[in-house]
Amino acid sequence: MSTSVSVRRTAALVLAAGALVGAAALPVSADGGHRAPRNNVVLGEIQYDSPGRDTRSNHSLNGEWVEVANKGRSRVNLDGWTLSNSDGNRYRFDNLRLGARSTVRVHTGHGRVTRTDVYQDRRTHMWSNRSDTATLRNDRGRTVDSESWGRGNRH
Repeated sequence: MSTSVSVRRTAALVLAAGALVGAAALPVSADGGHRAPRNNVVLGEIQYDSPGRDTRSNHSLNGEWVEVANKGRSRVNLDGWTLSNSDGNRYRFDNLRLGARSTVRVHTGHGRVTRTDVYQDRRTHMWSNRSDTATLRNDRGRTVDSESWGRGNRH
């Protein structure tokens, strides 16, 4: 057997072994063989500083918002999920199904709930203009995504 054939066979064996090791390291779901889906629900744009003066009017409160985006191809039930800030203030999603490849904007004040806009019904601003973190958690309390801004944080 020539040296080049031997080298090619050895390389093929090494590559095959590497592929097996790599496949064994992939996450597995509870049904025992399918890859676990990556998280398709993420935080999108964040308007933490309401345009204009912070007057605490409903218009001013609704000028700050956080988008939650579903990047996946399937609808996601957000019932029981929460959106919170660094101070522990939180909004709990109630009976909201976010369509595939769609976004919902979570406003701070009061308003009419639609498929694209929900409201926290707060009377004070939720997000700090100086420094804060928006954290999205699923109905089991696991952090799904977070975004920080301001001093000591990257945005």
